[in-house]
Parts: sequence; structure tokens; C-alpha cells
Amino acid sequence: MKKLKYLKNIVTLKLDTEKCVGCGMCSIVCPHAVFKKNQNKTEITDKDACMECGACARNCPVNAINLVTGVGCAYAVLRGLLTGSEPCCDCSKKSCCG
Repeated sequence: MKKLKYLKNIVTLKLDTEKCVGCGMCSIVCPHAVFKKNQNKTEITDKDACMECGACARNCPVNAINLVTGVGCAYAVLRGLLTGSEPCCDCSKKSCCG
């Protein structure tokens, strides 16, 4: 199965490395392996793979992760898979689909 991607360069995911305690909970709960524990901290390895589900932020014990959750990403990925095209939410906003 090919790895799913969200719309390029618009994911709202942010990780505050100063707050991060390196517990690795985000990498455990993330369904798309966006995070990787690297020694005593966690890092974002593939931001565009984030589907903004919010599992990482809800499970971070120190609130080091911030993102805006929504369903647009899931719709975009499913639409892309069904049509065989790049993920696009079919909106007219320049910031979303170009």
C-alpha cells in the first residue's frame, strides 16, 4: 500500500522541542508515523504525512504538540485515492490546493 500524504506544506502540526520531554507517546499513537523518538527528544520526520487527527496532541503529557484538527485532510486523501490524483479537497482556496 502506498504511503498516504496530506496536501503538501499546509499541515498545521507544530512541535515545541523546548517543552518535549521525549516520552515518545506521540510516536506510539500517530497512525502515519509522523514522529520519531531521537535520543531524549521527539522530532517530526514527515510532516506532510500528518492527517491532523489530533491523537498526538491529545496524548502529549506536556502539551508540546499543537495542530488544528479537521476532516479536510481525510477527504482530500480519500478523493485523491478514488480519482487516482494528488490529494485535493476540491476547494477554491489558493492556500489549500493551489
